[in-house]
Amino acid sequence: MLVPQEYMQLVNFWPIILMFVVMYFIVYRPQKKQEKQRKSLLDNLKKGDRVVTIGGVHGTVTAIDPNKVTLKVAEKTEIVFSRSAIASIQGE
Repeated sequence: MLVPQEYMQLVNFWPIILMFVVMYFIVYRPQKKQEKQRKSLLDNLKKGDRVVTIGGVHGTVTAIDPNKVTLKVAEKTEIVFSRSAIASIQGE
């Protein structure tokens, strides 16, 4: 059985433990979910998708490499972006 002083030391750790548990559910878990959604978006990218880059450039995917994406942004104008620069697919 715990003596009162040892019991108080143990009780003093509960707020710290509770803080880490709450932080896990508020910060870490949603961040992991968001990372999975982003990875899914980039993995499902295909030719012909209309996308927006993180810089706000709108275009249509014309070519996809493992690390690069080519976007048609105007007639006869194509720009190569890093695949990670794609922020969203329009219409989703």
